[in-house]
Amino acid sequence: MTTLASGTDTLTRDALTVLQPGFTGTTAPDWLLRRLGEGLASVGLFGRNITSSGQLAALTAQLRAERDDVLVAIDEEGGDVTRLEVRTGSSFPGNHALGAVDDVELTREVAHELGRRLAACGVNLNWAPSADVNSNPRNPVIGVRSFGADTELAARHTAAYVTGLQSAGIAACTKHFPGHGDTAVDSHHALPRIDVPADVLTDRELTPFRAAIAAGSRAVMSAHILVPALDPDRPATLSRRILTGLLRGELGYDGLIVTDGMEMRAIAGTYGIERGSVLAVAAGADAICVGGGLADDATVRRLRDALVAAVRAGELPEERLAEAADRVRALARWANTARRAPEETRGSEIGLHAARRALTVTAAPGLGSPETFEPLTEPPYVAALTPVANIAVGDETPWGVAAELVQLLPGTVTGSFSAAERKESDAGAGESAGRAALQAAGPRRIVAVVRDEHRHPWMASALGTLLAARPDTIVVEMGVPQAAPRGALHIATHGAARVCGRAAAEVIAGL
Repeated sequence: MTTLASGTDTLTRDALTVLQPGFTGTTAPDWLLRRLGEGLASVGLFGRNITSSGQLAALTAQLRAERDDVLVAIDEEGGDVTRLEVRTGSSFPGNHALGAVDDVELTREVAHELGRRLAACGVNLNWAPSADVNSNPRNPVIGVRSFGADTELAARHTAAYVTGLQSAGIAACTKHFPGHGDTAVDSHHALPRIDVPADVLTDRELTPFRAAIAAGSRAVMSAHILVPALDPDRPATLSRRILTGLLRGELGYDGLIVTDGMEMRAIAGTYGIERGSVLAVAAGADAICVGGGLADDATVRRLRDALVAAVRAGELPEERLAEAADRVRALARWANTARRAPEETRGSEIGLHAARRALTVTAAPGLGSPETFEPLTEPPYVAALTPVANIAVGDETPWGVAAELVQLLPGTVTGSFSAAERKESDAGAGESAGRAALQAAGPRRIVAVVRDEHRHPWMASALGTLLAARPDTIVVEMGVPQAAPRGALHIATHGAARVCGRAAAEVIAGL
């Protein structure tokens, strides 16, 4: 373990301590190890840093050789948002699937198992769970990352998830405060706005966060959203009214407050990351997450220097920065104490069990019932109607049922069909995609895979074109099942994790 660099003064050390940067590569670069020696206390990992559990364990060991109490954070929600299994798809269903089952003990078990897997790899802080109530069905960034649209359901499962994760020695980071569910804009691209009265926010958005706080969530992540009923001028991440007045004062939360990624356009495009970081700490944030897109020493140096300069200029109280750094160190101490010998994990057993329970299977009127459905015995054609991926999920993680059906019904053929981003609302583009899928399928039985059909007019049109010509088409909805079920058999998986695809494929193949 390297001791703190002797030339690093307290102010500079505190400025480094509140940063949670990312980096590129699958081993720690020299600059990162040097910064750990100077006071940096946290590191954020993303899919680009991980190739296998063994490699990840070696990476975290490398970090701990430099600083044994380092916080190693990751964005591992399970379900659609996975970093551990970014190249294969997750072994665990996401929140929406768990909410569909509505068994809080199952949610706790899944979170505990996911936590054990993280702990075995040396990770000790998870930027999860999402406590957002998905009250806006057209939400482009939350969706299946939420337990659902029901406030009380979201609250009880958020608490169960926090409890399960932390029982494995992993600090939970409940997000995105004060609630990102009623938005129609992705904060990766612009600043969302929630225009509802304060009493609605209190009863709906804040209830799951109260449950998380009561369950002992060690961290809470702020949202880059403007909520005029709470603060008409600044987004939550930069709002003292929201972070200090509401979260600290009214809700009584005393754990770590982490920002969402400061390089997201909602902040970077308006304030810039340096100014945004200063304002966030001044508002009450304790840790600055940066590194999803910006991941180098120059960024760390710029943010460190901006914080130091703000203190020296009187724009940021030195006591506030010191308090933030102390909270980071306190969480690091907890995580270090909670660290335990690796436990034997149950693999994907609990995840697949949960994914099977989450399925909702229906049949179109006049086409029989799920009970009379005759499983496929011949390899089908899988037509994946693919939307533009949001940044949180990423476009590198595979999804669908094709890979699983290839295993169960060898010879299965697949094709992907989409509309250009500028034509996402164009029904005509959907008809063209549907006709292309019909031609590619030939005489094979079609399995059409969709994701949030209700949000994509082109997708609804493509599916309509398929069903008009081939009413025996099986439809698998892997997003939020808001559109009316269609198809000879309609399978709603409530998420696109690999185990969700496996569960749907088993139904199709009659297993």
